[in-house]
Amino acid sequence: MSHPTRRADQVRVGDKLPELRLPITRTLIVAGALATRDFEDVHHDPDLAIARGTPDIYMSINNSNGLVSRYVTDWTGPGARLTSLSTRLGVPNFPGGALTMAGEVTAVDGDLVTVTVAGTTGTGAHVTSTVRVRLPRQREVES
Repeated sequence: MSHPTRRADQVRVGDKLPELRLPITRTLIVAGALATRDFEDVHHDPDLAIARGTPDIYMSINNSNGLVSRYVTDWTGPGARLTSLSTRLGVPNFPGGALTMAGEVTAVDGDLVTVTVAGTTGTGAHVTSTVRVRLPRQREVES
């Protein structure tokens, strides 16, 4: 469901983004690795991942970054532009679990908004990101 783009004057420090829960499927992990051209075997081959010491395949950082970006741009709407993304990974994301995203606006400087995102699984923090996004100003929306 599409919604209008948020404007910079509609956002305040402390605003919470709605929580998003994403099932982590084998297909999501493999498709994300393929889409980002990450052919490391731990992202698509369970036998080789296990041979390397993990219980199964796991999500790549590029896939995690894509999910964080999607989470923020779903909240901002289509007219916003991501300007930076900084990510720290924690526990791996294995198939069969879920990734729950939560976010909060931590800074507003004119039309530049900073959002901190935390993605957690049943085993702990998977991803912590700081996303900066440029939102249109009132006059840009009206023209």
